[in-house]
Amino acid sequence: MYQSDKFARPARAPGIMTIQSTSNNTIVTLADTSGHTLAWTSAGSLGFRHSRKSTTYGAQAVGEYMATIALGMGIRRVYVRVKGLGYGKDSCVRALAQSGMEILRIHDTTPIAHNGCRVPRRRRT
Repeated sequence: MYQSDKFARPARAPGIMTIQSTSNNTIVTLADTSGHTLAWTSAGSLGFRHSRKSTTYGAQAVGEYMATIALGMGIRRVYVRVKGLGYGKDSCVRALAQSGMEILRIHDTTPIAHNGCRVPRRRRT
């Protein structure tokens, strides 16, 4: 027995899931391959307040929620871009993988300073 073509969902192109993990919050954005934003959410928008936003549990909840949104749109395969120095990077990627998303590539885009700007002079009191 096979599924009818009437209810078959067409296979969509893979999406781009950007995880921005700061010391205060975790923000996840889902975009298509051309870069247009389809959906986004953060730990603060899911109801985590104050210091709970920056925890690994908040990032895990964000990852699970974005996985359900992406699967609802028909996007099952994603490229993951990770940015930031927060705690929630790994737990968010794990939550995406455990929710049924197929991760094609993980790319870390955290900016790294190469001793660019001069440090301000020391304050005299």
